[in-house]
Amino acid sequence: MTVTDAEHALSVRQILALERIAAGDPEVVAGAGHLDRPVRWVHVAEAADVGVMLSGGEMVLTTGVLLAGDTHARTEYIKSLHRAEAAAVVLGLGRAFPSPPEDMRRAAERYGLPMVVLHRPFPFAELTEEVQSRLVRRKFAAVSLSEGIRTALTGLITAGAPLQRLLDEIAAHSGCPVVVANLAHRVLATAGERSAVDDVLRDWERIARRAGCADGADWYRADLDGRGERWGSVVLCGYRGDGPTGRLLAERAAEALVLHRMLGGAAHTWEEQSAQSILTDLVSGVVPARQLLPRARAAGLPVNRRTFAPLVVRDGDPAELDCVLRLLGLPGLAAELADGATAVLLSLARDQAPGPLTEHFAARLRAGVGEQAVVAAAEPCTAWDDVPAGLREALHIAQAAAGTPDVPPVVRLRDVRLRGLVRLLRDDPHVQAFTERELDGLLYADDPGLLPVLRTYLATGRNKSRTAQLHHMSRPALYRRLEAIESLLGLDLDDFEQAASVHIALLAHDAQRG
Repeated sequence: MTVTDAEHALSVRQILALERIAAGDPEVVAGAGHLDRPVRWVHVAEAADVGVMLSGGEMVLTTGVLLAGDTHARTEYIKSLHRAEAAAVVLGLGRAFPSPPEDMRRAAERYGLPMVVLHRPFPFAELTEEVQSRLVRRKFAAVSLSEGIRTALTGLITAGAPLQRLLDEIAAHSGCPVVVANLAHRVLATAGERSAVDDVLRDWERIARRAGCADGADWYRADLDGRGERWGSVVLCGYRGDGPTGRLLAERAAEALVLHRMLGGAAHTWEEQSAQSILTDLVSGVVPARQLLPRARAAGLPVNRRTFAPLVVRDGDPAELDCVLRLLGLPGLAAELADGATAVLLSLARDQAPGPLTEHFAARLRAGVGEQAVVAAAEPCTAWDDVPAGLREALHIAQAAAGTPDVPPVVRLRDVRLRGLVRLLRDDPHVQAFTERELDGLLYADDPGLLPVLRTYLATGRNKSRTAQLHHMSRPALYRRLEAIESLLGLDLDDFEQAASVHIALLAHDAQRG
């Protein structure tokens, strides 16, 4: 019997549980341990050589009328059914055999062939009709389901839907959590009801390797491979339908995911998306950190008794960051957030010093991508619940350091000083009003070049020579610009307090505009 036939079959046990067959008062007299054999078809046959007519998986119904009085014929009959890989034999008791023949029973037991006797007269046609109709309906339903899923998933792929949308569709069809993992059992993506997914991920390291994950115990897995290479698997976790349908869903999901990945290009895209999803949720704070812990652990990040170093890198390639992490042997997640900022979460052993390791990481990164890469580092933390605040602090430091001259390779909160404070307060209405008030005459001036000159002049500590040099103008020309600025703002830039006030307003103005 082919695998496809077996998937749509009923088992011997399921057939014996049908209400219609109960009228025949069935009794299993041999092969009781093999009742889960699939039945592909029901065949009524009285011929002694019925085995030559079978192709495997049939339940044979007989009255044994041609076998009465011949012990050798009866044992050969059972032997031929075994050779033909019949699923079971059903013997209707009556004129030929008022009771189960012991020789047939022993032979069936020896070959592991389920043998069922019917104690009351029973029309075989009724059982044949019932089973055949059920088998046809099951096969039609399976084909319909298969084509429906394939059509839905293919439509999403051709429309350019992201991986998550594809997984959401698979989870909707299966009604259970769906997990995509790589060959190291690290979770790349999930879908399904959040609480159910979290329950799966909480113990993923153990259950991903158990036998049930390969199939059985309501877990159905299909390999993800293409072009001769296997790179992971998709798992339906706790599917509540029947086994053949669970396997079919997993196979259709795998087909769609392989196609999606092949059309998507880079082989590491899913790993990046996994890290990006976790880090983005941590930074945003929309999902509590404790709920993200199972996802981070399942993604391969060590989380037990660790020190976490939250970093944000500006002008760094996420792929390059991953290479540096692997090169240094540092466990961590890295993913691009937005505006050229890439979050990095290092997970260090308690006896590792975060400071020197961060400095070493920054040095290797700069050696690879250039001096423009700046690593913003928040204070290390040992509690997972403190990680979101740490990542937000690192992001704030990175944003505040943007445009700041002569920053060190690793920028910390103390390095951004006033610029960092102003950036924190940039959305305060009082600060916004102060900015407008201080810069009002300059923001709407006819000469747009005055604002950059003021910014450079204040950033260089009111160094006229340096400002003129940076703007490629003569000192007399610079003096005329500064006089125009003072006139528009109504202040004296040589007065420290007035210059400090307009400097703060300018920092706030720049921060408010990103």
